[in-house]
Amino acid sequence: MRVRVLGPLGAEVDGVSFVPSAGKPRQILSLFALYPGRVVPVPTLMEELWGTEPPQSALTTLQTYILQLRRHLGVALRVEGRGAVKEVLATRHGGYLMQIPVESVDVQVYERLAGEGRAAFDAGDDGRAADCFRRALALWRGPALVDVRVGPILEIEVMRLEESRLGTVERRIDADLRLGRHAELIAELTELTARYPQHEGLHSQAMVALYRSGRQASALEIYRRLRIRMIEGLGVEPSPQVQRLHQAMLAVDPQLDVVAGPRRGSTFDLYAA
Repeated sequence: MRVRVLGPLGAEVDGVSFVPSAGKPRQILSLFALYPGRVVPVPTLMEELWGTEPPQSALTTLQTYILQLRRHLGVALRVEGRGAVKEVLATRHGGYLMQIPVESVDVQVYERLAGEGRAAFDAGDDGRAADCFRRALALWRGPALVDVRVGPILEIEVMRLEESRLGTVERRIDADLRLGRHAELIAELTELTARYPQHEGLHSQAMVALYRSGRQASALEIYRRLRIRMIEGLGVEPSPQVQRLHQAMLAVDPQLDVVAGPRRGSTFDLYAA
């Protein structure tokens, strides 16, 4: 069994999909995928489907959706004759439980790899960190649950995953910078700073990558544009860290050229107080 939520929703048994076409059963399957092997309480399912004002028939309708999902699952499972569907999508006291092997769900593998990458990064093993982060990010096929109409529970989960994805990208770039791959990062960082025009961490990384590639003027231009956007859009100056990074570039601070210097959490913190 394979289930994917990092992009379009996908779920299959040996190539046979059991993703329902109807919207609300897709939401239910998405919740089960995010909590494999854990009971999802009925109130949680109802809140996801109908918010804070479920209809009087909500419980009966929810049971109908579970039956629909079991039918789809049964078609896929009968291909191999694997046990009763109710053993896979089980009823438990107060909720439902889908028995999905954790390693069969892309988001679970992503979070494991991202965690291994963070541990390696903190330990100074930049090569392993970059590799783990890269493998974790390769599991993404687009925005999380991009083809599912999400309710309040899934909306929070999607926001959490997208923030995690961006943080993993930032950490992977930090690891690559510490490995001296600055020239290779410029194109990627150009795209990322355009997509996130007020993200100070990504702009700091772009500045460092350009500076270490012998493009000091371009690095300073990144700061100039960021400062204009923040003043005009938010009415604030860039953070002290970014300002100190800018001043270090103007002063040609030798610390900027040290790829494997003192360990810091990120490039953004290179000139933290």
